[in-house]
Order: sequence, then C-alpha cells, then structure tokens
Amino acid sequence: MSFSSKEIKFGGKKFFYRVTGSGKPVILIHGFGETGEVWNEQAAFLSGSYRIIIPDLPGSGRSEAVEDMSMENLAEAVHAIIHEEDIHACPVIGHSMGGYVALALAESYYNHVSALGLFHSTTYADSEEKKETRRKGIGFIRDHGVFEFLQSTSPNLFSRHTKERSPELVRAFIEGLRGFEPASLIAYYEGMMARPDRTAVLRNLHVPMLFVIGEYDAAVSPDDSLQQSYIPAISYVHMLKHSAHMGMLEEKDISNAILKEFLDGVK
Repeated sequence: MSFSSKEIKFGGKKFFYRVTGSGKPVILIHGFGETGEVWNEQAAFLSGSYRIIIPDLPGSGRSEAVEDMSMENLAEAVHAIIHEEDIHACPVIGHSMGGYVALALAESYYNHVSALGLFHSTTYADSEEKKETRRKGIGFIRDHGVFEFLQSTSPNLFSRHTKERSPELVRAFIEGLRGFEPASLIAYYEGMMARPDRTAVLRNLHVPMLFVIGEYDAAVSPDDSLQQSYIPAISYVHMLKHSAHMGMLEEKDISNAILKEFLDGVK
C-alpha cells in the first residue's frame, strides 16, 4: 500500500492528509492522542475498493495546531479537504474524538456526508463527571508532560483480553504517541468539554449510519451507543466482543470486514 501525502493551508497553518486507493472516496478521522496512522490497517484493507482519505487533525501528527481547536473548527478542516479533493459527498467515519468531529461536520455540511460512522464514539455531550476527568487530565499534562500522560492513560483504552494476549500491540501504540505538544492535547480536551449534544444529527441526517461498539469500552459507554443506534432510520450496529476503545487495532480483521460491508452498502 502506498500513500499520497498532501498538504493544504487551514487557518494559516499546515494541514496534512494522506490518500490511498481508488474508487469512491471515504474519510477516516482519528481520535484524541492519535494520528491518522491509527487507521493504517483499515486503509490497507479498503484501498483496493475505495479512495481512502485520512487527515492528521490540526495539532496531531504532521499538521500544525490552529488557534481554534473546537470540534466545529476541526470539522471545518475536514470540510477543507472535501473541497480540495472535489468531493460531492462521501462516507465519513470517526473514531472517538474523530466521531465528534464527524458529527459536527454532518451538522453543518450534511450535503457532503453520504454515510456516517461512529467508531467508539457518541453523540452525547460530556457529563460533569467526564468534564472533571478531562480537567484532571489537563492538570496532569501540565505537571508531567504529554508522553507521561498518554503512557499512563493509553493502556486503559485496551481490553484486558488485548493486554494479556497482545501486549506488544499496546506497547507499539504507546510508543507511537511521542511528539504531541501539550497545548494541542489541552485544546482538544477543552474542545471536547465545550461540544454540545448532537443526538439530533442522528434524527436529521437521513443517511446510513454505522455504530461500532467495544464491549469493554470505558471511554464511551456501550449502553449509550446502543441507545443511540435506535435513532437513525438506517443503522448498522456491531459489538466487538474482545475490544475496549481501540477496536481497529484490537480486532482489526473484524473491524475491516465491518467497514467494508458498511461501505459496500452505501449508494
């Protein structure tokens, strides 16, 4: 698999994304404390059938941070790619925070979203308890640094099954997290805390929707995801039985098959 690396300006800053494959376009959006490389296995699998477009969101990977790191402005960044690539409409799938960005995009630019996927993500706004957890995370980042924070929190994103059977997978993921600036992660947290409830998007966006849920996900409640999956007119729902929050890595083959089946069914 080979990627074409592309760079545009967004908010006066460098905004990087990669493209691979041919066919109908699909956008995959990574989550908090990740880069677009988290989707590498899925890109390799899907590139034979689709043109896969994977940004590094502003502040992640090779993309520079912008002044406004809200979910809404990150969605504007993805919208800039849609225009740059001359896409009329395409499926958009987001992991975790990337799902929040995808929802904001669908809310503002519904005409550009032909299908929506929430991969370990939710439409709900942060609860007060969740906000307090994020505030503590911000304090930890300021006191101890980014890598120490990600090193301490990232194992919790994986199920016990994964940590016992594939510890090297967890180690490799953590080692790939070096390079984030503290200000970017703090801005992401602040943006997530400020985002509104977007459950209405599920009612108003009349396109196929995908929900991929980790049975052991402590970051996004499986029960919440199941409740939300009943809202759209067309829902595809998959529970990953051995995953927590990183199903694309923990159960990559099943995740690949789920995405392929969903995308093949989108007109």
